[in-house]
This record gives sequence, C-alpha cells and structure tokens, in this order.
Amino acid sequence: MRDGLRGLTTRGRSFLAAAVAAAISAGILGEKDLLRVAVLLGVLPLLGAAYVGRSRYKLACSRSLDPHRVPVGASSRVVLRLQNMSRLPTGTLLLEDRLPYALGSRPRVVLERLGAHQASSVAYTVRADVRGRYEVGPLVVRMTDPFGLCELTRAFPSTDNLTVIPQVVALPSIRLPGEYAGSGESRSRSVAVHGEDDAATREYRRGDDLRRVHWKSTARTGELMVRREEQPWEARATVVLDTRAFAHRGDGPAASFEWAVTAAASIAVHLRQAGYKMRLVTGSGVDVDAGEGAGEGLLLDHLADVRLDKHTEVTTLVQRVRQRSDGGLIIALLGSLDTAEAEVLSGLRGNGATCVGFLLDSSAWLSLPDRARTEAAHAHDASALVLLQSGWRVVGVGHGDQLAALWPQTARGSQGFALRAAMAETVAGGVK
Repeated sequence: MRDGLRGLTTRGRSFLAAAVAAAISAGILGEKDLLRVAVLLGVLPLLGAAYVGRSRYKLACSRSLDPHRVPVGASSRVVLRLQNMSRLPTGTLLLEDRLPYALGSRPRVVLERLGAHQASSVAYTVRADVRGRYEVGPLVVRMTDPFGLCELTRAFPSTDNLTVIPQVVALPSIRLPGEYAGSGESRSRSVAVHGEDDAATREYRRGDDLRRVHWKSTARTGELMVRREEQPWEARATVVLDTRAFAHRGDGPAASFEWAVTAAASIAVHLRQAGYKMRLVTGSGVDVDAGEGAGEGLLLDHLADVRLDKHTEVTTLVQRVRQRSDGGLIIALLGSLDTAEAEVLSGLRGNGATCVGFLLDSSAWLSLPDRARTEAAHAHDASALVLLQSGWRVVGVGHGDQLAALWPQTARGSQGFALRAAMAETVAGGVK
C-alpha cells in the first residue's frame, strides 16, 4: 500500500486534493452529500494504490532471443511474454526493456489489459554494429489501475545475453603453403595405410587382435603380419591476432583492429571448415584450441570479446605462440611493426612452421601529410622485408582492401611485395 501511494499519478493526487477540499467545504457548509462526494474522491485513489501495489506479485515474464549469437550488422528478435497470474485483470501496462546504448533505443510497448491468467507476447528487434557481449534487460513494467490514478514501476531481475560476433567473409578455396604439415604421416601416406594392398604392416606380437592380420603381407613374407596403428593425418593451423594498442589506428567499426578481427574470424572459420585443427592466440591472453569436438562458435565467441591491450608487446605474443606450437601453419594478423619487432616475429619460422603474415599498414587508416605518409610506407615495407628474408609469406593490407581478394596471395607467394620492399630498402639506404 505504501508503494502504491508513492505511485499516485497527477490524476490520483488531484482526486485526493479534491476530496480534502470537498470534505472541508462539507464541514463548513454542513452538506452531507458533499461529504459523501469527498469520501468517494478519497477512496478511489486509495483503492487504485492498493490494486496496483498487490499486482506486482501476480505477473510473470519470460524473454527469448532468436538468435543469441549474431554477426555484426545483423538483427536478433527479442520476444517478451507477460502473463497475469492473478484472478483479477490488470490495467494498462507499459513495457520497457533496458538495452545498452550499442543496441539502440529502449523499446516501449503498451499492453491495454491482461485478463485473469491471460498471457500476451510482444516482440522487437535489436541490431548492433559493434561486436561484443550485451545484456538485454531487465524488463521494466509500469502498471496502472483502470482509472489511471496510480502508476507503479517494477523491474524483473532476469536478463539475457546477446553475443555479437565479427562478420565472417567467405574465402576462396586455395592450396595453402604447408597444408601437409601436421602430426602423423603425410596425407598421401595416411590414405595409403587404409588401402588393402599398400597397408603399413609390422610383425605380429603376442596379444595383437587377429582381426588386424594382413593376409597378403603374411603370405608374401612367410610371417604373421598385422596392420600398423597409424596416426591419422591432422592439419594444424594457428591464427595469431596482434592486439597491441599502438599498432592499430582508427576508431569504431572502421578501425584497422576491427579489420584484423574480422580477418581472423574469417580465416579461422575457413580453415576449420577445411578440416584444420585450429588454435587462436591473441596478444591479450586468449589461447583457444578448437579440435574436432569444438566448432567455430568457440573461436568466434572469444573474438567477440577481444580488445586492444596497451601493455602487450611482440615478444609476449611470440612466447604465447611458442608455448604449445609444434609446427603447422601460422597465419598472423599484424598491425604496424618496426624492424626490431619483425625480427622477433621471424623466430616463429622454427620447428617446421609455415608462416603467413597479413601486415596492416595501419597509418593508412589516418589522414597524414604526404611526408609522414611516405615515411610510414617506408617503415611498413622495411618490416615486411625483414619477415620476407626470414621465410615468411607477407601480404600487405591497406585501408579499403578486401580479405577475399587478398587471400589467394597466401598461395601465390609474396614476390611482388618482396620486390617492392627490397626497392624501398634500397632507396632508404641510398638516402642515408
């Protein structure tokens, strides 16, 4: 009742004021009929406050998101279901779902009335242009009595999470460098061991299953031979994302870092669907394996949360990659580098790893004077040359470049880039 009195509307307070005025006038004038009017005017707001105050315990709400995970720029449908659990009908209900600023303005929906044990559903859509995890809710309900004398605001504590993942760009199928690097035998070998004629065999040992006996080899050698237990071919790939804050430029969805995150997501999904065992490493501490039992959703969820880190250095990134690295394919999305940082990265070429670097010229995301732009381009080419000389394949990335168009360069090599970087180095040396 106390909460209901606090929620009296302007109309309800006017009724109470009129009741007090009518009661005073009835006492002065001695009019009993006027006193009855005063009682009626005073009772109505009190009844409305009591009605609204008790109805807070009689409403149930549920929320569903379809889907719970959406890419940047896509929409998700939110369905709210409100049910009146009491035997009395409600008044007008104003629903307002609280949303973070990135998902747009708060939706407001009016429900005229819910009968006894009646339920009603309303829906709205949300859209985010910035990746991340967003909390949808809680739902705020403003309840009024049938006469609009009292309005009470209640919030349901339940919330739901919407995950906005990076956009995944479809990439053309190409034969990647080092695609046969992996554990076990080569792909051609692993196919052969499953054949009947060319199966890899060894001598029979006590306790071996007789069903593994290879009779053709036994007949040829004169000794009992069984099929070997070969490790299946397994392609491994590591996607490395540079999260150094000073290596990227630009703001919002158009920043160079967002280009790198989108590229990391697209490459990881493309390789995962091609049968690679994926690993994602970032400079901010993310280190995720996605084997056969884990889909690309695990990688995308981590990329939805990744942020720039002011304290990360290239040495830290290299150490994290090396912790569990045993060769395979390494694809790095790199921001701006100097030659010293490029030399540190060149150390990843060890242990038979094939390294491909998408080197972003992040200064292209800024408007620079001609001289500063030329100096930035020379520094970009010099760091690329260091990587190329250590055996990396380097793909240069400028503002406005599309990943799908750059992706085939990972298979063709970096001859054009190498020539341009070497010429830049020669020019720089001549100027000195």
